[in-house]
Amino acid sequence: MLRIEGYVIVSADGMLANAAHVMPNTLKFEGDLRFFSSALDRVDLVVHGRDSFEDQPNSPHRTRLILTRSIASIAPAPDNPKATLWNPAGASFENACDAAGVDKGIAAIIGGPRVFAMFLGRYDTFWLSQAPRVHLPGGVGAFPGVPERSPEAILQASGLHAAEQRTLDAQQQVTVTAWRRPGASD
Repeated sequence: MLRIEGYVIVSADGMLANAAHVMPNTLKFEGDLRFFSSALDRVDLVVHGRDSFEDQPNSPHRTRLILTRSIASIAPAPDNPKATLWNPAGASFENACDAAGVDKGIAAIIGGPRVFAMFLGRYDTFWLSQAPRVHLPGGVGAFPGVPERSPEAILQASGLHAAEQRTLDAQQQVTVTAWRRPGASD
């Protein structure tokens, strides 16, 4: 069985990128980067859209699904032997996981907004990091519907509940909260 976990850091206004669709340096914090990197080092599959990536030393070694509309269903990534391209309109998540050779463990969903939204009903845990001193007006929301609704409201509406919270950068007040589905554990 595959556990589904989401990972994102957002600004005070719920944005994961600025108006130019780029994650600015103001949203990058050493404590959050350590947390994120450590988490991805223990997962079995990384799932993201074509514009999302983690850009870490271990990134090339991670098995991944890259969502794209440029193929009909599932195909090997031509430039990465550890990656499988997946069009959700042409194949199920389970079929894509089978093609990637992953049927148990943890799948980490790392974005973007539409990818995060696809899994709202399936997350066991969603790790929401927040940087309350950063504002990105006109930026890209963590989920479709942000900023009209907060990421927290969207997670709660999908059946997740805020559980433990950790401080990742005390000076900048950056925290991460585990939003868990009832019955799910770490």
